[in-house]
Amino acid sequence: MRVYSPEGASVGRTISEKILQAHLVPGAGEEEGRELQPDEFVEVTVDLVLANDVTAPPAFDSFRKIGAKNVFDREKIVLVADHFTPSKDIPAAENCAKMRRFTREQGLTNFYDAGCGIEHVLLPEEGLVAPGDIVIGADSHTCTYGALGAFSTGMGSTDIASAMATGTTWMRVPETIRIEYSGDLQNWVGGKDLILFTLRTIGVDGATYKAIEFGGPLVSCLPMSDRFTMANMAIEAGAKAGLFAVDSKTQSFLASLAPARLQTGYTSDPDAGVERVVRIDASKIDLQVAVPHLPSQAVPAESLEPTSVDQVVIGSCTNGRLEDLRMAAKVLQGRRVSRDVRCLVFPGSRRIALEAAREGLSETFLEAGAVICPPTCGPCLGGHSGVLASGEKALATTNRNFRGRMGDPKSEVYLSGPAVAAATAIAGRIATPREVMG
Repeated sequence: MRVYSPEGASVGRTISEKILQAHLVPGAGEEEGRELQPDEFVEVTVDLVLANDVTAPPAFDSFRKIGAKNVFDREKIVLVADHFTPSKDIPAAENCAKMRRFTREQGLTNFYDAGCGIEHVLLPEEGLVAPGDIVIGADSHTCTYGALGAFSTGMGSTDIASAMATGTTWMRVPETIRIEYSGDLQNWVGGKDLILFTLRTIGVDGATYKAIEFGGPLVSCLPMSDRFTMANMAIEAGAKAGLFAVDSKTQSFLASLAPARLQTGYTSDPDAGVERVVRIDASKIDLQVAVPHLPSQAVPAESLEPTSVDQVVIGSCTNGRLEDLRMAAKVLQGRRVSRDVRCLVFPGSRRIALEAAREGLSETFLEAGAVICPPTCGPCLGGHSGVLASGEKALATTNRNFRGRMGDPKSEVYLSGPAVAAATAIAGRIATPREVMG
């Protein structure tokens, strides 16, 4: 049921509805001037189609099965080798080889090979996404780009193949859930804590096939790194997309990376109809940890019983940006990783890794006893560089802690932000900066 505000007013449009309306395929049977309604199916054009080294090869197979010869636009297909790279075995190497061959065959301009970075960090960093875009990707965390005011969502490899060929796709217009944050953040608390608390509030299926709009007075204070983290994990509530309205911070981010693509972007109308509004007082949110085996099972970190860990992972498409590394380094500065813990650091991209070196963050990590890994997905999906053995526990700044997600089904993964992760690496058990820094 939609909530209308102000009461009695005509219903305006949400961000998602405006973006989808603007991308309707001409002549697709839509009445001219008719506004879209939630739950109807529409055919829309896409601005960017994404796949990685796991999902691209099946998409290539489907592309050929449907008889496609050429992609619709060689500048709007993005392929990123980031999941099992640098290639961990022969099948992984073959997948990357298929991507290189397809890139050459189609003359694609946007192929990022092993070591360039993680797709959901790279695309914004390379200026490939702009406000108001529709981006679809064969990866569930494609919703990350909602931080830039784009409607971005994950799809299967077959759908991606069709979009590669036609430049269009079908979607159901989602209802919108608006999350409004107020109050001031406590020390060390950031976007990861906000989204974990939100998932706990609405549940892992609380936004199934809905669009989440993140808003409220606190949002304007959040840096882009926190917004990317929150949009990235909208899928963990089942959401089709997670969006922020474009503001001065968005514009500053884009101006530094993609000035040619800087746009005003869309905002929801004051009287836009939404399914519901969830209000959260962020001043009451402590540092959060999601316990196995769901991201929604978040609790205050300091409420946990002593929990030792074998591995700490800092990085990923969720928390591998420069601001995340700075926070972790601040905690680790002058301290040592516990001898019982393996601490792995995965920068989100080569550019971030380079800047981390220039700022001395890499030196801090190495002196503390951490290992700096290539800018890839690493152990996030249990694929490479840090897979867990039976009975092992890890605390990670990644986005999922499903059973067996990071390795053996009898291992356990806890989720947190970079501050708790760094403190945990030092203490050898789940801890907060307050505990290790005095």
